[in-house]
Amino acid sequence: MSEVAVSAEHVSKRFRLYHERNNSLKVTLMRRGRAKFEEFWALDDVSLEVPKGTTFGLIGENGSGKSTLLKCMAKILHPDKGITNVNGKVSALLEVGAGFHPELSGRDNIYLNGSILGLSKKELDAKFDTIVEFAGLEQFIDAPVKNYSSGMYVRLGFSVAINVEPDVLLVDEVLAVGDENFQRKCGEKFAELREQGKTIVVVSHALGTMRNLCDHIALLDHGVLKKVGPATEVIDNYVSGTHTDRIADGDADARWGSGEARIDKIEILGLNGQPTSIVHTGDRCTFRYHYSTTEAIKRPVFGLAVSTVDGTLVAGPNTRDAGAVPEKIDGTGHVDLTVSKLLLLPGRYSIDVGIFDFTCVHPFDFRQHALRFDVEAGQPHDTQGLVSLDGTWTVNGATLRLTPDSP
Repeated sequence: MSEVAVSAEHVSKRFRLYHERNNSLKVTLMRRGRAKFEEFWALDDVSLEVPKGTTFGLIGENGSGKSTLLKCMAKILHPDKGITNVNGKVSALLEVGAGFHPELSGRDNIYLNGSILGLSKKELDAKFDTIVEFAGLEQFIDAPVKNYSSGMYVRLGFSVAINVEPDVLLVDEVLAVGDENFQRKCGEKFAELREQGKTIVVVSHALGTMRNLCDHIALLDHGVLKKVGPATEVIDNYVSGTHTDRIADGDADARWGSGEARIDKIEILGLNGQPTSIVHTGDRCTFRYHYSTTEAIKRPVFGLAVSTVDGTLVAGPNTRDAGAVPEKIDGTGHVDLTVSKLLLLPGRYSIDVGIFDFTCVHPFDFRQHALRFDVEAGQPHDTQGLVSLDGTWTVNGATLRLTPDSP
């Protein structure tokens, strides 16, 4: 059994949602001090364990209890039922500017925040230059943090948090505020912390990042723990099985999305421009989407995934990566992906298709296994693997070609 770094045992957390408040002494006396409220259970009997040295993710819709659970782990909130345990030194980055004094400079706040996290002045003196360099705030370190942007707040807060050399790092969605360069540096730092055997618990809606970053993930839904397991497995389950805005069309496991745009049909057009289910290696072909919308969709992204029938992803092009995103679609129409030379080798393949918003996070419509097609032998005539590299072999500079009856 792996050593447990963080655990939650039957954790429940309740909040009061007030519908009316006593805003004056008169109202308080008239109501005899009672204000109307209802109880809201943000967490309901959640139990899980985070193995030491792993990166563990918490995902779910807004209001699912992710951040509440993270704050319980950090001892910022105390559960109404159950307990949380953390083994080792904890550092947390849960809110933009948490622990900062707005009137103080970045320099002063490093010492203030560092002392809150348990570092002495001598230790902070030794780490100061590293903290400032990682945050990229050399020019602004003596300016009051009240003049910082939200991104600058995050960079400074994260830099302090990771440089206290924690055993357990708790990180909320605030990292999404950072720019692309900062995201890259964070990714590199996470990898470094993992190599050092540190434990990271992270909350995020960025499923692509979570898929690559996390070893295990817990899925929460309205405060209830639904699933814990390997990152890819849980994310796939979340997207295909529990997405709250999926389309109900009689095949919920194969299709989901919010429905403002739909893919009505996907087809493959062969060399003659007619629909077909059989193409040959090396052929020119076109993948055509037929779509319809209920309202105008700005900057939609069309994506296509080609996989083997046993689930191995072969290719996943989309219009955003290709720089071909339309400004708007409205009504009905079609989108074509033309492949001048299909280099898939013989076999049977499956296509997933989708229409997303520009962030590629929100699906308007996603159809799993929307179409199957067969590839038969053509040119190039390779036989190993899934795709041909369509290369040319030479020996001592000379191109060799075997005759059909050569051994």
